[in-house]
Amino acid sequence: MAEEDISNLEIVMAHETYEDFLDSLVTKKDMFYLEDEEVARQLVELGYGSAGEVMKRSDFEAKKAAAELARIAKRNNAGGMCHYGHELNDPFLKALADREEANRHLKMTSIIFIRTKNTRGQEISGYIDYAHRLKTDEFQQIFAGKKRMIPRNTDLSFFNWDTQHCQINASPYYDVRKHPNERYKIIPYLG
Repeated sequence: MAEEDISNLEIVMAHETYEDFLDSLVTKKDMFYLEDEEVARQLVELGYGSAGEVMKRSDFEAKKAAAELARIAKRNNAGGMCHYGHELNDPFLKALADREEANRHLKMTSIIFIRTKNTRGQEISGYIDYAHRLKTDEFQQIFAGKKRMIPRNTDLSFFNWDTQHCQINASPYYDVRKHPNERYKIIPYLG
C-alpha cells in the first residue's frame, strides 16, 4: 500500500464525516476573517488556504465505505459465526443460525422471502440472498435482537406495497432475469 493511501485511510478513519474532515483543516485565523463555518468549509474544499491538495468528497466517501466493508469482512472472516454467544428463541433466527456457516463458506446458498413493515409502517417484501447479506450486514446485531432483517431495495427483489415501488437486482450469487411471460426468475450463478 502506498504511503499516500495509508495517509488517506488514516484521515478517513479519524473523521466521521466529510464535514468533520473539512473542519479539521479550517484554522482559527480562517474563522476570524470569515466568521462563517460553511464558507470556510467551501474554501478549504476548493483548496484555498490549505497546506496541500484536499481529498474530494467522493474519494472520502468511497474510502470510508471501503474501510467499513473491510472492517465487516475482517470481522466475518475471523472464523467466528455471528450467532455464537446469542440465545436464539426466535425460530427464524434459529433457522438463519443453522444455515450461517454453510452460506458464509458458500457450501450452500439460501434465498429468504420476508414480508414485513418498515419503520414508516409501510408494508414491504423482498427476496434476500442470505450469503450476500452475510458479507455486507452486521448480523451480530440481528442475532442479538437489536436489529431486524428487512428487505432492502438492493436485494434480489424489493416491493413496497404502499408506494408500489419495485426493484429487481442481481447479487454476486444469483441473477434475476425477465422471461417472455413477464415473470422473473432467480437463477444461481454456477461456479
